[in-house]
Amino acid sequence: MKNKFSIIFMGTPDFAVPSLQALHQEGYHLKQVVTQPDRPKGRGRKLVASPVKQKALELNLNLLQPVKPNTAEFAEKLRQIQPDLLIVIAYGHLLSENILQIPKIGAINVHASLLPKYRGPAPIQWAIINGEAQTGVTTLFMNAGMDTGDMLISRPEPVLPTDTAASLHDRLAVLGADTLLQTLQQLADQKLQPSRQDHDSATYAPLLKKQDGRIDWQKTAEELEPFIRGMTPWPGAFTFHNQNRLKILKAAPIDEPVSEPAGTILKGFPEELLVATGSGALSILEIQGPSGKRLAIADFLRGYQLPPGTRLI
Repeated sequence: MKNKFSIIFMGTPDFAVPSLQALHQEGYHLKQVVTQPDRPKGRGRKLVASPVKQKALELNLNLLQPVKPNTAEFAEKLRQIQPDLLIVIAYGHLLSENILQIPKIGAINVHASLLPKYRGPAPIQWAIINGEAQTGVTTLFMNAGMDTGDMLISRPEPVLPTDTAASLHDRLAVLGADTLLQTLQQLADQKLQPSRQDHDSATYAPLLKKQDGRIDWQKTAEELEPFIRGMTPWPGAFTFHNQNRLKILKAAPIDEPVSEPAGTILKGFPEELLVATGSGALSILEIQGPSGKRLAIADFLRGYQLPPGTRLI
């Protein structure tokens, strides 16, 4: 029964690729893949295909890249396919009821949090920034709201003390694919039991912008360490020294009294960089400076002077 579902898959970034691969490997009938148009990237501004497009071409799947997916014309294209299901994973557009009502059974989303916590576009980053010990993935039936539909299966995943947004993303992408397959199997077996979300306990994970990575040294060292991990690799946690942008890639909180103003370089060992925060100090372990290279702090300080008393802003 399960392999007889006809599916339109809608997704764009790396997070959606393991699910597309899993559906193909399991023999589901992928009648159409929909992804966002190619985007200019890099210094040369060359058009680059989305990760989902690259995987769809590799698997020789039908592909559509609408600029605006919520038009009547595009809805009619999807309607002619007569899908049983839409599978939507980080597609990048909020879909209208006109689109969501097309599949015979419904539209299923894979979201990278334990809903109703962290609805929205950046759940992985915010789970780390906020110091969560656990997050996970949730499959849900979609409605016109932002991650507000009835939940199907939730699977937890620990947030490790060393996790960056990149490492947690990769684990959740694989867990999401496995949870999607489990969801479709239970749907085929008629064992799926949707449950309504508790909207009163919902939280939101807003989209991150480049400027969101700027370090506020008034925050405590204990707050800044997960902030840096949550901002890695994008948009990156950064500060400024003499108009030079310094990207902080790894740090450790030091729980000791600090009297200097937040952002001040403290006295330490020669190959150590300690910065005063709103409470405690932050030991910078890896950094990227004007050279553009990721360096251990000892290597960085051999070529870039940050004497005690210097202020980072």
